[in-house]
Amino acid sequence: MIREIKYLIFFLIIILFTFFSIKYYKSDENQKKTYTKLNLVEKNIILYENKLPIIKKDTENIIIYLNNDKSSDKKKYSFWELINREN
Repeated sequence: MIREIKYLIFFLIIILFTFFSIKYYKSDENQKKTYTKLNLVEKNIILYENKLPIIKKDTENIIIYLNNDKSSDKKKYSFWELINREN
C-alpha cells in the first residue's frame, strides 16, 4: 500500500514539474524576454562588427613553386625489387 502511494506521489511530482515547465516556457512574458534578449544580441553583434579593424592582406606571392622535372637522376624502383633486395 505504501509503495503504491509512493509511486503515485512520484508520478504526480513528475507531471506537475513537466506541466509548470511547459507553462513557463510557453508564457507570453518569457517569449517577450527571449525576443528582447535576442534582439539585443543582434544589435551588439552589428555594433562590434562595425568596430572591427580590417587587417591588411599580406599573403600575396608567398608560395614558391619548385620545378623538379629537371632532375633526371632519380632511381626507378619497382615494388618487387624493394622487397627482394637484401641489405
